[in-house]
Amino acid sequence: MCLGIPAKLDSIDETADDFFRTGKISFGGISRTVSLAMLTDAKPGDYVLVHAGVALSVITEQEAATVFEYLKMSGELDEEGLPDT
Repeated sequence: MCLGIPAKLDSIDETADDFFRTGKISFGGISRTVSLAMLTDAKPGDYVLVHAGVALSVITEQEAATVFEYLKMSGELDEEGLPDT
């Protein structure tokens, strides 16, 4: 099953242009670098929905918490190897 995982955007690598821009995200104690090519207006502190290494949309903190709760209830966090924060 394909999942969009909510994550907090911690920082942005400002050295690249908008298309190659990347950012550091964190979710459930895990940190990753993702592409921000689709979100030129995202900024540190935003919550984003991430799939396959690409941030797809900016979401609210409440939306992120709700999605994590749904993933936790469905057991998807276990299947994906993510901690249930």
